[in-house]
Amino acid sequence: MTIRIATRKSPLALWQSEHVASCLRAAHPGLEVELVPMSTRGDEVLDRSLAAIGGKGLFLKELELAMLRGEADCAVHSLKDVPMELDGPFLLPAILARADHADAFVSPWHASIEDLPRGARVGTSSLRRQAQLRARRPDLELLDLRGNVNTRLARLDAGGYDAIVLACAGLDRLGLGTRTRLRLDAPDWLPAPAQGAIAIECRIDAPTVRSLCSALDHAPTRRCVETERAMNRALHGSCHVPVAALARLQADGGLLLQGLVGSEADGRTVRAEATGRDPDAVGQAVAQRLLAFGAGDFLPARAPEPPPR
Repeated sequence: MTIRIATRKSPLALWQSEHVASCLRAAHPGLEVELVPMSTRGDEVLDRSLAAIGGKGLFLKELELAMLRGEADCAVHSLKDVPMELDGPFLLPAILARADHADAFVSPWHASIEDLPRGARVGTSSLRRQAQLRARRPDLELLDLRGNVNTRLARLDAGGYDAIVLACAGLDRLGLGTRTRLRLDAPDWLPAPAQGAIAIECRIDAPTVRSLCSALDHAPTRRCVETERAMNRALHGSCHVPVAALARLQADGGLLLQGLVGSEADGRTVRAEATGRDPDAVGQAVAQRLLAFGAGDFLPARAPEPPPR
């Protein structure tokens, strides 16, 4: 049998899809796995932020259409780019073991955010990263930075920025981990929900593909990222909102979730945390605490609830 994996064409996306392909071959000897590289609108439009052109879901649409047309059997994504609710007949049969969840401070000249000179130029298009940078250094000039990892590093090295912030996992996967000058980690700095995790998406009505892919599911990672995504879902979070979350398993098997909502405009942030065993309940609890602490000030206005009939 052959499984065809739809994937974006960026070096990182191809690495992730090749990794999934290798894992599938190891789990199912004799299985043939092929990659179907595709370009997405999120990859093609680089002169505007993701929030301005429709959000991270743009990385998924073409891959989902390929599955609907029968050109691919599954797709591989960075889970942090996957919307909280999947469209159409899709699900995530596998979430692989999570890599490093942290962000990386990258600069050839400066050792940390605090070491940056006043008014230094820092590149990132993530509102979440911008909010946390603004909270620590309101004097910084924050500039948009889109493109694949190598493109971003090249623009930094050419002097376009004094520093940039990327995901540690992406650098590590491309063999560029030495570019990480400093890991930005909890509790002072929180990642995007599900950052560092790779997910496989397939059609609900493809039981054989679902079964083959589910062999790669990593239960501890799924519990943690589902907790983070439950919080994000309750807040109606997206790339339009600076939302951060990190869930970790405790020694007793419970979950600890830390969450943050902020403003990229002025650096105001609110934080909350909760513990428990049910991912959805813990995520909901942190979301409610964040709202109680004023997170609603940073979130888009929600449509009013329809009156009861």
